[in-house]
Amino acid sequence: MGCSYSVAKRAYKTGLKLVLDSSDEDFLVAMLTSLSKLAYKSTLLISEQGMGQSLISATLFRALFSIVEEAELPSTMQCQALKLLHKILLGRPPNLSCADMPEFTELLRLVDNASRSPIISKSIVAIHFLVEIVIKFQRRVEMGSAGVCTLPMPSEVVSLIMDRITLLVKPILCSCQFNHVKVFEQVQSLLSLLLLLVGEHPDLGILVLNKVHYLIEDLVDTCTTMAGRQADSAVNDPVEIRGERDQKINSKLIFILNRFVLSCLEILNKAGTLTNQVFDKVKLLVQSVHNCSFFDCYTHIIYSLLLDTRTVWICMINRNDEARGDDGNFRTCLQDFIDKHELLTLEFAKKMLIHRDTWPAYRAGMHAACQGAWVTASFLFGQLIMKVQSDIFSCWLKSVSYLAHSQRIIQLLFLTKHDSSSVDWLEMKELPITFSEDNLCEIEQDVAGIIDEPNHSQALVVAYQSLISAGRTLETTFTSTNAFLFQRWFLALRAKVLGAVMEIFRVLSTIQSEQNTSNDALVGKCTIVDSIKFLQQITQISFQLKRLSQEFDLIATSFIGIDSKSSNIIKAVALSCSLLAFSTGFAFYIRSLPAYQNLIRGLGSSQKCSHAMLIQNLVGRLWNLDRELTSNLAMLAEVIGWSKNCFHLQSKNQILDSSCEVKNIVDVCNYAVSGIVCWQNEAKMVQDDKILSEVITNGSQLLLNIILKLMYIPFRVPKFFFKVRPCVGSELFISSGDVRNIDGISVSTGFPLSLNLCLQLKNVPPDLPVRLTKFYCILHCSQKLVLDGQSNEQTPWSPQPWEDSNVVEINETLFQYVTECTKRTNYCKCFGDGDINNDGAVSVFVHFELSERGQGFSNCLLDVSHFPVGSYRIKWHCCCIDSQGSYWSLLPLNAEPVFTVLC
Repeated sequence: MGCSYSVAKRAYKTGLKLVLDSSDEDFLVAMLTSLSKLAYKSTLLISEQGMGQSLISATLFRALFSIVEEAELPSTMQCQALKLLHKILLGRPPNLSCADMPEFTELLRLVDNASRSPIISKSIVAIHFLVEIVIKFQRRVEMGSAGVCTLPMPSEVVSLIMDRITLLVKPILCSCQFNHVKVFEQVQSLLSLLLLLVGEHPDLGILVLNKVHYLIEDLVDTCTTMAGRQADSAVNDPVEIRGERDQKINSKLIFILNRFVLSCLEILNKAGTLTNQVFDKVKLLVQSVHNCSFFDCYTHIIYSLLLDTRTVWICMINRNDEARGDDGNFRTCLQDFIDKHELLTLEFAKKMLIHRDTWPAYRAGMHAACQGAWVTASFLFGQLIMKVQSDIFSCWLKSVSYLAHSQRIIQLLFLTKHDSSSVDWLEMKELPITFSEDNLCEIEQDVAGIIDEPNHSQALVVAYQSLISAGRTLETTFTSTNAFLFQRWFLALRAKVLGAVMEIFRVLSTIQSEQNTSNDALVGKCTIVDSIKFLQQITQISFQLKRLSQEFDLIATSFIGIDSKSSNIIKAVALSCSLLAFSTGFAFYIRSLPAYQNLIRGLGSSQKCSHAMLIQNLVGRLWNLDRELTSNLAMLAEVIGWSKNCFHLQSKNQILDSSCEVKNIVDVCNYAVSGIVCWQNEAKMVQDDKILSEVITNGSQLLLNIILKLMYIPFRVPKFFFKVRPCVGSELFISSGDVRNIDGISVSTGFPLSLNLCLQLKNVPPDLPVRLTKFYCILHCSQKLVLDGQSNEQTPWSPQPWEDSNVVEINETLFQYVTECTKRTNYCKCFGDGDINNDGAVSVFVHFELSERGQGFSNCLLDVSHFPVGSYRIKWHCCCIDSQGSYWSLLPLNAEPVFTVLC
């Protein structure tokens, strides 16, 4: 709560007096932090903050400085003093200049010296402190009469961190007596600081990668030397055990560096600083690892995949195309290098399988799938099926093999004939591309001419069939558990996307075929009819794609604990579907088309306002990514009732991060919007039916180009796909509020239905990364009668979310209600505790407070007073808000109850 200046001033002076009268260091730090926050809240107190702190700074800082510099004191005490100084600095108001901090110069000197201390723990604490200083303050800050204080350059801090990492890892390479687990934790901590610095200063990317390359070179030299010594030594058990242990330790270290490089590349891509020089540095780094035979095949593969990560390098290719005028030479050269490099990855994969390293081979396949290297993933998963004994593992591997095979087809579709070297390699080695089951063999035979002569429709059919097989394989084996719920749902949605694109290709080919066969005498007669038919078909698909984008939104918020990268990949796919929906509905943006009114009349009642949301759905996703693009989109919106307020209806965990996929999709968005604007201007000049046909042809070609550009963006599976576990969900137990109803739930016609509710959380792991704070539920009932013979039946399992026709709309309604309740803002529609739709469906919202056991009780009135006599099913959906304000959907895990309206 706010307070007046006079009250804040009295509170500040009282706190200052307590500080001056105390000698307790912990109390002094806590009070200093509180006073700093108070001064920050009331800006008029900042000057007094400086004067007040100057009274205590001399004593307090001198004490802490002396502790840090006193060599005779224990290192733990020196580290604690550094941490206290760090807390004090963090407590300072962000707008407080260094001129108001007379101790800053001495503090900087102290931290810089401590960062170079031979005491490792002290050095690491000081380096964390130094990075905070470099990030928080500018490189050169004025210190008033004390002159100018020069902060360490970020590049200097990078060198300092890498030197410390080198000092940390060299001892464990030479001796197995060191606690390598603790060392690796310290290394990862320092590497995270490097990522912070690169995020603040992307121009440091090449320097950081260069330093990592030198570190790997040192590691390779050390490993080579050790391998030579072991070869010269007499063969005995201790030496052999020592060699295996050293190899595991070194592989662990090299794996940590691999994850760091990948994270660094993603940061550089987000900043738009991914360049040819960066690619060359990564290439040298990978070659250094490949030149060392000491590392196992798994290590070689994960480093090889750094150059096969098409999601990263496609962005760089696109930027170079724009800078070079799109001559295609750079794209061809880099694409050719990546494709040929994939052969090396496959060679390592083959060696791993020959050595029967099945678990590392599975991990490598998983890593390849998560990086979009589908040829490698397909090969590894397909070969592993024949090596497992368990039926469950075999089923799982078959499913992921089908998935990898589907994506491999799409990936190879965009390679020219001379680039299909990976397929040639598999044939030359006489290895099956994937496992030999009858249905997949048929699929492989269907693929046989598609790669040589690209046919988008045929390739998509084959990829679609493979995805259906992937989902069906899991469905037939794991029907009684929800452990594979995410995997089955994700596969189902991916198949729906391919199905929608297949339908678009079918419609586009139909209109093109009809136009080619129409002669001049009939063209005027058939153009209007054909155009309306074509536009109606294509716009129906746009609604399917819009709903698919919302289904991906739902899956991204239905699995509490999903990692941020996996969530962002799913949200990127949702953005892609939203863009396709917008592009497929291109006819809605041309009101001057003669076929426009016929098109609108052909829509269903529920779709007549939905077409306005095609733009709104896309703008809401781009709002935080590209404001100029969203402004251009808004110019296309001429629909009555357009409201920008709804753009902000996003939870914190629904906001897109600018990842590799997202950047590529945003580029296609810009192409689509500019293309539709040009097409819109062209359509305004329509004079007769023949020109209308030409305009539709041009619009269809634009749509085809947009689809091809989206398909060219590499697809990678979320890492969460490989984490098989039951999802956190909910069970809702509903009983009649009328105690007289002992045989079921019923109500007399003309009366509301009173219900008692019990909500129970299910499958909540003890290590849940977030704290769930608020719980809500929506109960929804339409006037659709339950079929005869089912009025007293409760299904043993709730409908699967990808098969439920209402789950998206119900969740959207619940989300808007919760958003209004938690943020108290005015949106397009205000919700009460209950709501009756135009079609007579009724909804009611309920809030729960849960116990430590995850159980809560409530009650409600469902206004079914207008329902005719009969039996009806109550659909319900729950959600929760975590401590960070993120919205999570809690999928229903038990049956939907049935109630009866009696006469």
